[in-house]
Amino acid sequence: MSLQKLAEMSNKYGKNPEYVLAGGGNTSYKDETYLYVKGSGTQLSNIKPEEFVMMERAALAEIMQKSYPEDDALRESLALEDLMNARHITHRDRRPSVETLLHDLFPYHFVLHLHPSLVNGMTCGKDGKAACEKLFGSKAVWIPITKPGYILAKVCKEAMDQYAAENGAAPKLLFLENHGVFFAADTTEEIDALCEETFATLKSAVTEEPDFSEVSYDREKVVAISPLIRMLYNQEKPAITLFYTSKTAAEYVQDEAAFAALSAPFSPDHIVYCKAYFLFVPACEDPAAQREAIQAAFTAYVEKNGFKPRVIAVEKLGFFVSGDQMKEAQTAKLLLIDALKIAAYAKAFGGPLHMTQELIDFIVNWEVESYRAKVSGAGAQERRLEGRISLVTGSAQGFGKGIALAMAEHGAHLIIADLNYEGAVACADELNETYGANTAIAVKANVSDETSVKEMFEAAVLAFGGLDVLVNNAGIARAGSLDEMTKENFELVTSINYTAYFLCAKYASKIMKIQHEAAPDYMMDIIEINSKSGLAGSNKNFAYAGSKFGGIGLTQSFAMELAPYQIKVNAICPGNLLDGPLWSDPVRGLFVQYLNAGKVPGAKTVADVRRFYESKVPLNRGCLESDVAVAILYIIEQKYETGQAVPVTGGQTMLN
Repeated sequence: MSLQKLAEMSNKYGKNPEYVLAGGGNTSYKDETYLYVKGSGTQLSNIKPEEFVMMERAALAEIMQKSYPEDDALRESLALEDLMNARHITHRDRRPSVETLLHDLFPYHFVLHLHPSLVNGMTCGKDGKAACEKLFGSKAVWIPITKPGYILAKVCKEAMDQYAAENGAAPKLLFLENHGVFFAADTTEEIDALCEETFATLKSAVTEEPDFSEVSYDREKVVAISPLIRMLYNQEKPAITLFYTSKTAAEYVQDEAAFAALSAPFSPDHIVYCKAYFLFVPACEDPAAQREAIQAAFTAYVEKNGFKPRVIAVEKLGFFVSGDQMKEAQTAKLLLIDALKIAAYAKAFGGPLHMTQELIDFIVNWEVESYRAKVSGAGAQERRLEGRISLVTGSAQGFGKGIALAMAEHGAHLIIADLNYEGAVACADELNETYGANTAIAVKANVSDETSVKEMFEAAVLAFGGLDVLVNNAGIARAGSLDEMTKENFELVTSINYTAYFLCAKYASKIMKIQHEAAPDYMMDIIEINSKSGLAGSNKNFAYAGSKFGGIGLTQSFAMELAPYQIKVNAICPGNLLDGPLWSDPVRGLFVQYLNAGKVPGAKTVADVRRFYESKVPLNRGCLESDVAVAILYIIEQKYETGQAVPVTGGQTMLN
């Protein structure tokens, strides 16, 4: 029952973003013999009773009596070894929280450790200690900034022993400078009451609430910068870069003086998930000059610190947050917002107090925090398109949706672009539910309209940071003889199948060229979904065939122009997709159009038309979405092919 209570308390606070970010914080329950504590790298929000790490309290007490070497690395290594040996024999496969020793110091059953931004507004304030004494008096213990791990436990023990001697009981409220708060009590109800009282007291003291409402920003400049930062962050494989601004965020990028409040980390969590320092880059009016300034500053930062900046602030614009995976970038963004909150709250407590350089260096090199960062960033096994940002036009339904589903299965991030916005949203929702949040976004797009195409690619960059693959899939067919075809229908087919390909390639390549600036060897792909009708004429279907022949001409021409930028351009020429809506739609499908046009001699029904086209395929079936997906994977993975039209026709059309 007690462990169930512990789990319920952990879940309650872990699911509230005001209290916990990135799975941080820890909880415990103890009896006379054992301490049950949250494991390192596990999430409070969903931890179950059986998942807490069972520790031998007698062994933990022995650790506190030992003397360890003064050398930081050696001391913490030996203390960690002893901590691991203090696990119950049945829990040796788990790693306890680094603050386990501190949890054991409290002589109460339940302990909750959090580092909310509201609390850290005080603990990361220059006058934090004085404010703590004024607001909480003898209810709380204040611990000055201290190296975490064994040293912190020793400092806390000394302060708590002194408090108990003076007050006749152990403290239930303990504030750690630059590192949050501990609540302790014998029941979870007492913990809740203590927590509620503490937050109410702090809220009454703050003088400024951060404002995270939206503000206008230079969208085109962001789109011109994000792809560069994304590739600077990881030149060898896909990464994610997210742009963030708000009313409060904008205040801190007005100039370098305003940014000073964020110039160093507030807590260990900010180092773990955002690296030790944010990078500030002065503004340039011209986007190309701005990219040059960012690249130079990025290089200098890496040379100085030995690691890449995860957060880059561009003056008068906003923040760019990067990660090797979406989860990593999203977590860093949350910690950036947390830092903005702390900076705002700290104004009521003497202004921001950053961690000391000694503590920053300690955390950067501490194995325990390296382990936590590694565990938090762990993802699924890498798949063939892992992390590749891919835009598929006409992907709300039918064949385009099938392509998007197949690419997501192989690990791609998808921009589902379609004039049918409701269908695009439904497709993106399906992908996010199946493959995880932030797998896909939906964008309403008219590929025959240049403004719409430009905005479609801007949306892709704002969502993920860049673009690796364009699949130009949107297409339309209008069959008919020369006598029957209207100019309106002919131009409609041309605008979507031919002109739109030009527009999409134009704006996709702009993004890809920016990525090439930072990663000259990184290869990207533009793939046109063409047709076997682009390889051979089609009777009474000249509008469609002509547009597809033109598409292959564009593919070959684009391939030659874009090769210097490591952008491969290829076309896939599927056979008849007989099961897709292009053919099977009961009103406008090609089966109906061909039947009405008399294209198939002797055909009296749609079924007759279908059998006619199946009989033309040596492999005796229509092309499937999965067949084309295999070709897409081949084109992306093949590093030595561009300007090609790859047939996927079951042998119906064979190249000479």
